[in-house]
Amino acid sequence: MCHVIVTCRSMLWTLLSIVAAFGELIAFMSTDWLVGFPRTPDSVFGHHGATAAGEAYRPTLGIYGRCIKLPHMQRGILCGPYAIHFGEIASGFWQATSIFLAAGILLLCAVAFISVFTMCFQSIMKKSIFNVCGLLQGIAGLFLILGLMLYPAGWGSDKVQLYCGHDAAPYRAGLCSMGWAFYTAMGGTVLTFVCAVFSAQAEIATSSDKVQEEIEEGKSLICLL
Repeated sequence: MCHVIVTCRSMLWTLLSIVAAFGELIAFMSTDWLVGFPRTPDSVFGHHGATAAGEAYRPTLGIYGRCIKLPHMQRGILCGPYAIHFGEIASGFWQATSIFLAAGILLLCAVAFISVFTMCFQSIMKKSIFNVCGLLQGIAGLFLILGLMLYPAGWGSDKVQLYCGHDAAPYRAGLCSMGWAFYTAMGGTVLTFVCAVFSAQAEIATSSDKVQEEIEEGKSLICLL
């Protein structure tokens, strides 16, 4: 018989797990990892930035995408992937970043999907589903950390220097500033480890003596604070 067990701690863990997965996925797909120096569509790059007449804007560069304004465009900014194939990603470090982030996000999405069903199933192969998911979140967090550590090492690539100036080098962003996607990825990584630790509390909440008493009384829907 399926017992639907809902507790504040288990629901909070489920919600945080979904937020962490969604945040990392959005950050990975975004082009706002680096914000370039101000320029115009027909700007000419000099030692101190771009110089040209017209309305200036700041292009953005992601791991595999970018947002720019082309000279023939009257208004609006064109966003899309600059790398059609994996080998066209700006540098080997960013390729490694893509692999580690994708692996971490895949695990987080799997946990987020499983977490929705933890109200009905609290164990899998006689193992607590919360502990298994917490372990997967810990592994995902390690993948994310590796990806974020390798990401700045790719700032010396030709692609980054085109957006950030010739002063750009590994772990030095030159004329660029960090975009919201990078900070979102960092926040998602921290939240991933929080979820990994909090999964133990969710497991304790759903296997408490009070829950067992409710089950013995024949209740199929159990809601506890």
